[in-house]
Amino acid sequence: MVKTTKDLLVVSKLKKSFKIGSERLHVLRDVELSVKLGELVALMGPSGSGKSTLLNIVGGLLEAEDGSVILGDYEYGTKNPVNLNNLRRNSIGWVFQNFNLLEHLSILDNVTFALTLSGFSNQEAKARANSSLDRVGLSDRLDFYPQNLSGGQNQRVSVARAISGDRPLLLADEPTGNLDSESGKLIIQLFQELCHDSSNPISVLMVTHDPVLASNADRILLLKNGKVIPSDIPIGNRVK
Repeated sequence: MVKTTKDLLVVSKLKKSFKIGSERLHVLRDVELSVKLGELVALMGPSGSGKSTLLNIVGGLLEAEDGSVILGDYEYGTKNPVNLNNLRRNSIGWVFQNFNLLEHLSILDNVTFALTLSGFSNQEAKARANSSLDRVGLSDRLDFYPQNLSGGQNQRVSVARAISGDRPLLLADEPTGNLDSESGKLIIQLFQELCHDSSNPISVLMVTHDPVLASNADRILLLKNGKVIPSDIPIGNRVK
């Protein structure tokens, strides 16, 4: 395992609530969490507990009411960082349940296109796309289209797109939700490999409802009653 003692992500005293009619629903109450470089962290919790809300704040997509998020050199939370585009381009990749691939583009062009939207030149984007697709085990499928691939392979393309800019943090919101159990195991195994890669480790903060898949993380956190606490689910398993 390639995990350092250095915190890549630190979330402190994060608060978020939503007004529903005349009531205010407090979703996050002084949330504290950290993720180290090279660490795979699973985040679990009841439906509606605020897991996706927390990811959206960490990803710079939603503002909190109080608290802070520190990711590398970026500090934000209650307001978006001035250089939000640089944060998204350089530091954070996203993977969702849905693959969100363009059906009329090959998988190489899907990843290349996303990089050009982030500001990379066509030449650099193609080089980075090739590298990231190789890293997720799809170097022999570059000219394939999404409809020619399995669900698990398409999710690998999504992962490749997320890491293609050498972003150190990957936020995964129910990344196995649309996959069968075997394909889901392979995606978690891919996350393990990416996090524990001695030459270029990343960190993954993954929301999942599946305790079996979560048990393959380095740590499991539980979001309950607006706070993040350690889970008592045994960890240390490795997908086989």
